[in-house]
Amino acid sequence: MIEALNKPITYVKGVGPKRAEVYEKLGISDAFDLLCHFPRDYVDYSVQVPIAQAPTDEPCCVKARVVKKLAPAFIRKGLTVYKAVLTDGSDDLTLIIYNAEYQFRSLCDGREYILFGKLSGNAVRREISSPLILPADSPDLIQPVYRLTEGLSQNMIRQNIHSVLDSIGGTIYEPLPKEIMQRYSLCSLDYALENIHFPRDSHALAVAKRRLVFDELLTLRLGMTLLRLKGLKATSCRMKEYDISDYYSSLPFELTGCQRRAIEDCCADMCRDYPMNRLIQGDVGSGKTAVAAGAACFAAGNGYQTALMAPTEILAHQHFETLSGFLEPLGIKVALLTGSLSAKKKSALKEQIKNGEYNVVVGTHALVQQSTEFQHLGLVITDEQHRFGVGQRDTLAAKGNNPHKLVMSATPIPRTLAMMIYGDLDLSVLDELPKGRQGIETYAVTGKLRQRAFGFIRGQLDQGRQGYIVCPMIEENDMELQSVREYSERLQADDFRDYRVGLLHGRLSPADKDKVMREFKDHELDLLVSTTVVEVGVDVPNAVIMLVENADRFGLSQLHQLRGRVGRGKYKSYCILVTDNVTEESVKRLKILSSTSDGFKVSEEDLKLRGPGDFFGSRQHGLPPLRIADMSSDTELLRLAQTAADGITAVDPELNRPEHKGLRELAQRLFKEDRQEK
Repeated sequence: MIEALNKPITYVKGVGPKRAEVYEKLGISDAFDLLCHFPRDYVDYSVQVPIAQAPTDEPCCVKARVVKKLAPAFIRKGLTVYKAVLTDGSDDLTLIIYNAEYQFRSLCDGREYILFGKLSGNAVRREISSPLILPADSPDLIQPVYRLTEGLSQNMIRQNIHSVLDSIGGTIYEPLPKEIMQRYSLCSLDYALENIHFPRDSHALAVAKRRLVFDELLTLRLGMTLLRLKGLKATSCRMKEYDISDYYSSLPFELTGCQRRAIEDCCADMCRDYPMNRLIQGDVGSGKTAVAAGAACFAAGNGYQTALMAPTEILAHQHFETLSGFLEPLGIKVALLTGSLSAKKKSALKEQIKNGEYNVVVGTHALVQQSTEFQHLGLVITDEQHRFGVGQRDTLAAKGNNPHKLVMSATPIPRTLAMMIYGDLDLSVLDELPKGRQGIETYAVTGKLRQRAFGFIRGQLDQGRQGYIVCPMIEENDMELQSVREYSERLQADDFRDYRVGLLHGRLSPADKDKVMREFKDHELDLLVSTTVVEVGVDVPNAVIMLVENADRFGLSQLHQLRGRVGRGKYKSYCILVTDNVTEESVKRLKILSSTSDGFKVSEEDLKLRGPGDFFGSRQHGLPPLRIADMSSDTELLRLAQTAADGITAVDPELNRPEHKGLRELAQRLFKEDRQEK
C-alpha cells in the first residue's frame, strides 16, 4: 500500500480539521478508510423515461430542457420556493426547489438536465419536488450514494474521494499476486476503486465490486489464519490424560454422541503444547453447558481452575446452578462472582479464588477486573462469545499463562460458512438434541386469529404454566418503545387482566432486566411481554408458549432463537407466529419455521432467502466489520476466496513472502480495526 493512503484524512485536499472530526464519526481516519467507504447505492441517470410515462409512485429519471425560471416565492420566514418549467419536447414539467437558491441559480435556460425523483400531478400538469439534478452532458451517469452523518453531503464525499484517486493516479500497490488475479479473472485494484465510486457503466461496476468483495473475503480468511497461528504459543497449562468417567456416570441423563465427542476433543486439545481454541456450536437446548462442565472437570483433575464468563448476571446464575449440580457431587467446588455481590463478600470470594479454594468460577464482567486473580487458571470459557469484545476475552485469558479457551454459541451457522466465520477456532458442532427434550409445535397465523391465540395462552397459564409475547423493534427509539409499553399495558388491562404481566426491553438497566427475568423465573409473573432482548436468556422450564407479533419482521434464525426460550422442560411447548403480511415470501419463510426445529436447516434457508435482519452481522459473530462483502449473497465468491486463501497459506502460512506483503498488511489492518472498535 502506498504511504499516502496511511496519512491522516486531513492530508486529503478539501478536508480540514472540522470535516476530519465529522469523518471520524463514520470510522474514517485516513485516505485508505475514505476509499473503502463504499457507496451504499447508486443512481443510474442513464435510464430515463418520457415525462408522460413517468410513474407517480416510485423515483425515476426524466431528461428535460429548462424553458423558463419563475420568480422566487417567499412563503414565510425561512421558506423560499423556487420553480422552473422544463420540457422534454412533448410534455412540460414544473421543477420545485425549497430554500436551495444556489442550486436554482445554477440552472441555465435552454440547457438539458436529468432529474431523479418522484413525479406528482396528473396527465395535464406534472411536478417534481427537490430532485437530484445532473447536467445531461455529464460523463458520470451512474452516481454513488454514500452513508452520511451530520455535517457531510454526498458532494463533499464524492469530491474528497475524487481528490484521493487523483493523488494516487494509478500508483496504488497491488496486493494480489498476478497468478491469483488471472486464475479468478479479477480486475486491478486501481480499476476496482475507480469504478466502485465512479463507474463508467453497469458492467464496470459489477467487475469492480467482484474484485473488492473477493479481496475482503480473502483478507478475512487470511486474517483468521494469522490469528490461529498467533494462538499457537506454548502454554504452561499442558494437561495430562485424566479419567472423567465419574463425571459421565454421575449425570442424571445420558450424553448424546456429539456431546461426548466434543468433550473428548476438548480433553485432547488441553493435552497439547499450545492452547486449545475451540468453539462449541450448538442449537438451543443441545447441551453445551454439559460439554463445558466436562472440560472443567478434566481441568480440575489436572489441578487447574476454570473461569466461565457469561454476558448477564441471570445467565451467570443459571450456569452456576447447572455446573454446581454437575460438578460439586464430584468434589469440584464452584463459585459465583458477579457485580451485585456486596463489597465485603466480593473481597472475601476473590481472596478464596486467588488461594485456589475454588476449582470453577462463574461470573460476569467482574471476572476481568484487575482485582480478580487466580491461582492456576487453565481454562477460560465464554458463553455467547459474540456478546464480549476481543479485549474482554483477552483480559480474562491474560490472568493465566496462555490458558486454554473454549467458547460457546447457540447461533447455528450454515456449515458452508462456519469455517470463514470461526476460522481461528477449532469447531465442535452439537447437532443432536438430548433425549427427552420436548419438541416445539410452531404455527404461523394471521392477526385475525390473535384472540383465539390469546385464549390458547390463557389455557396454558391456567394450568400453571408461563408464556412470552415478543414484539419486534427495529430500533429501540422512544416511539417504538412507547408502542411496546402501551401494548403491554393493554394486555394487562384487557386480555390478561387476571394474570401477572411483566415487561422486558433493552432500555432497562442490566439490574432491572435481571430483576424482571428473576421474577419470571420464580413464577412471580405469568406472562412476559418482551422485545428481542429475551432471545438469549434465562432457562425457564415452566415457560411453554411464545407468541411473536409481526413475525415477518424477524429473520428466520432470530425467530428460531426466540422460540428456543420455550420447550426447555418436561411440558409440551408451542410457538405462535403472528403476521398480517401475507406475501408469498413471508408465507414461505414462516412455513419453514413451522416444518423444522433444526436450527442448522433454518439457518441454511435463512441464507437462501435472506430474510430481514443482519443474519451475518459482524457484531453477532465477532467478525471484523465487512465494508462491501455480504456473507449471505456473495456465497460463490466466498467459496473462491476460501480456495485462494487455502492455496496461499499452504505455501506461506504467515504471509512472509514478498508477493504476499500487501495481503498481510490488509489482514493486519482489518483485525486491528476490529480490535479498536470493540
